[in-house]
Amino acid sequence: MNSKTLRGRLNRKLDALNHWRMHKISNRNFIIILAFVVGIIGGIAASVLKALTHFIASTLQDDVDWHYKYSFYLFFPLLGILLSVLYVRKVLKAKHLEHGITPIIYAISRKSSQIPVHNVYSQIVTSAITVGFGGSCGLEAPIAMSGSAIGSNTGRFFGLQYKEVTMLLACGAAAGIAGAFDSPLAGMVFAIEILLPEFSIPVLIPLLISAAMASVVAQSLYSEPLFHTFSTEWEVSALFFYLLLALLVGGYSVYFAKISSIVKNWFTNIKNPYNKVWVSGISLGLMIFIFPALYGEGYIAIQQILNGQFNAIVKNSLFADYQDIGLVILAYSVLTLFAKSFAALFTLNGGGNGGVFGPSLVMGGLLGFAFAYGVNLTGITELNVPNFVVVGMAGALSGIMHAPLTGVFLIAEITGGYGLMVPLMLVTSISYLINRSILKYSIYTKVLADSGDLLSYEDKDRSVLSMMKVRYVLETNFVILRPEETPKMRQSDIIHSKRNIFPIVTEKGKLLGILYSERLFSILLGEEEGIDQPFSKLAETPTDLVKIHEEDMESVMLKMKKDDVWILPVIDKDGNYLGFVSKSSVFNKYRALLMRQGHYLE
Repeated sequence: MNSKTLRGRLNRKLDALNHWRMHKISNRNFIIILAFVVGIIGGIAASVLKALTHFIASTLQDDVDWHYKYSFYLFFPLLGILLSVLYVRKVLKAKHLEHGITPIIYAISRKSSQIPVHNVYSQIVTSAITVGFGGSCGLEAPIAMSGSAIGSNTGRFFGLQYKEVTMLLACGAAAGIAGAFDSPLAGMVFAIEILLPEFSIPVLIPLLISAAMASVVAQSLYSEPLFHTFSTEWEVSALFFYLLLALLVGGYSVYFAKISSIVKNWFTNIKNPYNKVWVSGISLGLMIFIFPALYGEGYIAIQQILNGQFNAIVKNSLFADYQDIGLVILAYSVLTLFAKSFAALFTLNGGGNGGVFGPSLVMGGLLGFAFAYGVNLTGITELNVPNFVVVGMAGALSGIMHAPLTGVFLIAEITGGYGLMVPLMLVTSISYLINRSILKYSIYTKVLADSGDLLSYEDKDRSVLSMMKVRYVLETNFVILRPEETPKMRQSDIIHSKRNIFPIVTEKGKLLGILYSERLFSILLGEEEGIDQPFSKLAETPTDLVKIHEEDMESVMLKMKKDDVWILPVIDKDGNYLGFVSKSSVFNKYRALLMRQGHYLE
């Protein structure tokens, strides 16, 4: 039996299965069933990623004597990024591997929520290699991408529509985050806040199921927690300092977004992918050599601080001899904080796979530590340093990602800091507001907004228009008149045409002008002269033209509104006639897109 025959049999069986389930199981219930499946697979994927990453990291570190680790720090990150790039170029070959959360948002907005299936495993392999070898980024974005691919392809496998596929994609992302952090509530909130900004109550049920199942599976397969939890209360007398921290974190989140664009532009100018590897790998190795806390995700350093080991960040560095000097610890922590921003961005832009989700937490934790530790050094008051570390983590995540709820619930779950709910809420809100007031878009959505690919629920009309392309609404069923022809020669075609506008086009395709049916009928009935005149003399200049290669639908609609016209001719960059675009075709497409972007579950 050849592969074509086997594929045909499988397709027929799948069609029969779908036909049966559509008659026996409602769409809503079927989504619930698939949410369980996506959650279980997402939990397995998260466990595999964490286990593989930590296996690589522990193997490299445990097998190397500490006295020689500094030297290997110069080499391992470079090797990890190189292996990741080689995997993409040699194994995936023609396939493209996208990084971060932005491609997920883009897939929802522009690609009918379709994510290539290879992302299920490619994200795990490349991110485990990158981070395991010391790349200074996080695993959360790759596992969210992997989970999204699981959900997307599950929905497509069963032939579901866009809204159901989008729902399962979000379930997969929620499962990935829940499994990675052992935080089901944060996984669900992340999916709603980042991927499904406009949601209804029925959306919560599949998300809750997927996140919960992923958390259960992840705990069963790989139970090592991200942070060892602690329980503490906050003091009202420290409120002023929490507000100061919020201002600092908000400002730092703006700095990180700005520096992210700068670093990305630097690497964009490097065309050869292997040159990017050398630049990022060597730079990262040097940074880790000076600041060992930059190696890998960086969560170990945060856990040590939470345990009260405030000098740990200096203890394993070249400056270990000064680990008991408070000002040295403070200065070194601040330098590590800013070095982390560059280390993460160099890793990601150089070819490594990871995300800024994890680095956001680490940077926020370091900032919270430096702030509280610095205040304590002054003797003004005595702040609870671990509390400020935890709150700083939530604030940075909120500002950088524009996700305050995710910041609150994630940190409360993974650290057990529910007693800090009030300062968590205040700091995340203020940090978010500061970043949002300066930068309209998050680090995930800015690129999409700049390219017009972002679906914004704040301005739905404009967003839906931005999703349209002129070629999608181009109408071509018009009777074309030639310049040398006359109304008498084309009388039958004019009379029987269902259109009231006629383009006059040369044999080479150039648009010379247009004529309306009212004037042509007037000429044919003898009410106006010109029945034997060539169309080149009768042609009228269009009110305006649409250039398909340089105009979007928003500018087209503005032209129609300005000139008070219903239809406009469309030409290419050489002035060749392509067809017409009318308000009717735009409105029809608009309604279709609006329905598609409506409620995710009926």
